[in-house]
Amino acid sequence: MSVKAFKLVSAVEREMLMGDKNYINIECIECCGKNLYIGTNDCFIYHFLLDEKISTAGKITFAATKQLHKYLGLKKPVSELKAASALTRLLVLCDNTITLVNMMNLDPVPTGARIKGAVTFTLNENPVSGDPFCVEVCIISVKRRTIQMFMVFEDRVQIVKEVFTPEQPCAVAVDGYYLCLALTTQYIILNYNTGVSQDLFPYCSDEKRPIVKRIGRQEFLLAGPGGLGMFATVDGISQRAPVHWSENVIGAALCFPYVVALDDEFITVHSMLDQQQKQTLPFKEGHILQDFEGKVIVATNKGVYILVPLPLEKQIQDLLASHRVEEALVLAKGARRNIPKEKFQVMYKRILQQAGFIQFAQLQFLEAKELFR
Repeated sequence: MSVKAFKLVSAVEREMLMGDKNYINIECIECCGKNLYIGTNDCFIYHFLLDEKISTAGKITFAATKQLHKYLGLKKPVSELKAASALTRLLVLCDNTITLVNMMNLDPVPTGARIKGAVTFTLNENPVSGDPFCVEVCIISVKRRTIQMFMVFEDRVQIVKEVFTPEQPCAVAVDGYYLCLALTTQYIILNYNTGVSQDLFPYCSDEKRPIVKRIGRQEFLLAGPGGLGMFATVDGISQRAPVHWSENVIGAALCFPYVVALDDEFITVHSMLDQQQKQTLPFKEGHILQDFEGKVIVATNKGVYILVPLPLEKQIQDLLASHRVEEALVLAKGARRNIPKEKFQVMYKRILQQAGFIQFAQLQFLEAKELFR
């Protein structure tokens, strides 16, 4: 049974990015507030401003205004972009080197500070340094079986730690001192401060692309065997039941209470509250799915789209209208963390009352009595 949880809205159409140059492909995206950055296969970075517009009928559209684009001077694709808004810096990975550029004019920092020898990198969203003018960056190094931790300041970088792994790492997410790593044959949790590691479960990175995503404090989402989306804490345990994905998931994102996954034909939406699949959106040729401060963005090689969530109250009312009382109540309880307490209590009482009348009309008097209570 489906729920309309998201609408797919176009943000950047191909003409804005490439005109009639068919050879240009989108390699990576980053979004920070209204700033959208796109890295391409021909070594350019594009900066757009995204404006969200709501019509009188409540329809949401996005208008993207191009600010500027910059050629990085190499014949290599821009493979990753990450914004460090406190430093007004964009970290750009191209040709195994992370360069710091100004977020507004895309000029490299005058000191030329950079990190060399990076295969891929991620930021620590739960930093341990306590310095607001520094971001902690974790890279998978070109050196075999090596992870490096850096502190990145406005105009300089400093290596903090080098950690060796039992097998070659191919994906990483960080929370505090904990690294969640996809190795060649398994996922592990590694505390880079103490060196203590914990095996999670086996996984063959030769057959499928691993997914390692931090979804909250000390918790990660992983692409497990058998098409399962698995949750794991830094203690190596799972506090939630897995969700059933397709076998060939390319990317995953979190927009509470939903886990969104992308494969080569569809975007699927699962609830974290009851693990059920709630929505399927056809989406061909997608290769990027990421969430940025609660905004879920998907991209093909040629265009960028935003998954706009429908208000939770509207979703709950749609479920009640379909007489799906249990699902409506599960979603209503889950909405507690997204809605102010007083507003939630008023809303929840009304939902219990509506659910009670639905059960009563179906002659389920005991259930109705409990809900009315």
